[in-house]
Order: sequence, then structure tokens, then C-alpha cells
Amino acid sequence: MLLKSRIESDLLKLLRILNTRMSLTEDDLKQYLYQKKGYEGEVAFDLFTAANLNNEFFILNDLMLEITHSKFQLDSTLIIQDTIILCEVKNYEGNYFYKDGEFLIYGAQKPITNPLHQIKRAETLLQQYLKKNGFHFRILPYLVFINPNFFLYQAPQNDSIIFPPQLGSFMKKLNSKPSNLNGMHRKLADQLIDDHKIESPYPKLPAYDYHSLQKGMTCAICSSFFVTCGERKLTCNDCGFEEELESAVVQSIEEFKLLFPDLKITTNIIHDWCTVVESKKTIRKFLTMNYRLLGYGKYSHFETILKE
Repeated sequence: MLLKSRIESDLLKLLRILNTRMSLTEDDLKQYLYQKKGYEGEVAFDLFTAANLNNEFFILNDLMLEITHSKFQLDSTLIIQDTIILCEVKNYEGNYFYKDGEFLIYGAQKPITNPLHQIKRAETLLQQYLKKNGFHFRILPYLVFINPNFFLYQAPQNDSIIFPPQLGSFMKKLNSKPSNLNGMHRKLADQLIDDHKIESPYPKLPAYDYHSLQKGMTCAICSSFFVTCGERKLTCNDCGFEEELESAVVQSIEEFKLLFPDLKITTNIIHDWCTVVESKKTIRKFLTMNYRLLGYGKYSHFETILKE
């Protein structure tokens, strides 16, 4: 049973928006592509798990926890019987090799962050977390390589590493484990969810301001600015995708809120932000339908979305 879904982090959302609306530096672009690829790999693992795991599990995706002032992330956490199964998911692509306890990109000499060290750290801190909160579960950590185009030369003989061709047998192994979940399992799952930390992404972002970003609405499929606004539809002139105008405007407002949390949402600024919607009345109508109006006259603004 899936108890905690995976969602895009605000950091990834912001980097994607900024990549569309400005020119990122080489380092910022690398950060964006790294975050994007990692998220895509985790989603691929979620889909594979949903399609192949039929045993009784509590599944919690993308947890960020803290113990003794140390934060640690758990990509996928599966609770079964007396065991917590940790899956650290990597979407590495291409050829790598393992040498002297380090992972290296094939043809390069500089090692990358060792994912075995990452999963070991997560296991150790989770064990401390369980002990502090009075739970007695053993932990089985796994390092899962999800990308079929990944190959590791001189791979270590380590049963905790799951390579792409082994994913099917790994699911069968999990399905064969005895499982009888009860209130204690649910109590643990609920506490893990309650203790999940949401990290602020803002210190990791490139510098930007309202005037430096390209204005306009973008296609929800291909992110093109080449769109045409009709009375009820927004149409992409590049890929042909059509979207309800209200939905497209609300999405643009949500992007604005994420980018500029300190700026007030007003009809004028959203009209300027969207650009392709000619009528301010249309913008105000969508704001009124979807957000709560605060204040009066020139001091009025919108905040808090009314419907999800």
C-alpha cells in the first residue's frame, strides 16, 4: 500500500522554470539535469514497483528525516513484517567501473560520490531514529541501478546491489517474504511521514529577479513560449497541444508564486507575467475563481489557492 507518494521537489520545479525563462550557467544547468535525471529514475522505480510488487507492504517514497542534527534522505522505504527495506535509487547511465572501493566514470580518473556510502549512512541514521522512537525493526539496504543503459565494470560481489537485469528477480524476492502488517507497522509509517522534513531550495538557486526572466505562458508539454491564447484555450504553435485557458493561467500563477514568494499576487502583475492574455478582466476572473482575495482597493491581492 502506497502511503507517501513521490512529488517533484521545489528545487527541481524552480530549476526547470528558470531553465525555460533564463540562460543558466554551466554549473546551474548541470545541477538541473542532475536533479531531473535523479527524479526520473526514482519515478521509473516507483512505476516498476507498482507493476511488480504484489506483497503486503507499506511504501513510503522520498522521505527526508533528521536525527541528532543530521539529515538523511530515503528514496524508497518498504515496511514489511519485522523489516524495513531501504532502496537507494540511482539513474546512472553509461559505463562506470569500480576500483579500490570507489565508483568512477569509465575513462575518467576522478571518483564520484560512492552510493554504497550513501546507503550505509542512511541505514545507520535510520537505525538511530528507530531506536530513539522505540521501534524494533531490522533494516535491509539496497542500492538499485534503474537505468538499463548502465554498466559497472569490475562490480563488487555485493548482494545489496541490484543491477537493471536483476530488478525482476528482486521483486520476486520481495514478494516471497512473509508479511502480516498490523497497527505497529502503521504507527511507524505514520511517524515517518509526520517527521518528514521539507527543505528550502532557495539557497541552491541561481540569482534571478522579476525583470531578468522572460515573461509569457509556456506549453505544458514542450515548454515553448510560442503559444496562442483563445477565449477558452491556450494552443501551442510548436507541438499543437491545447490546454484549458484557466488551467494554463493557474499554472503560470503557481510558477510565479514559487519563483517570487515575497511578491504579492495582483491582477496587474499576473497580467504582465502571462503577457499573451490580453484582457485583465480574464486574469482577474481566474484569480477570483481560484484564489482568496485579501485587502481592499489598491492594497488588494490574492493568495491561498481555493481548489486543488
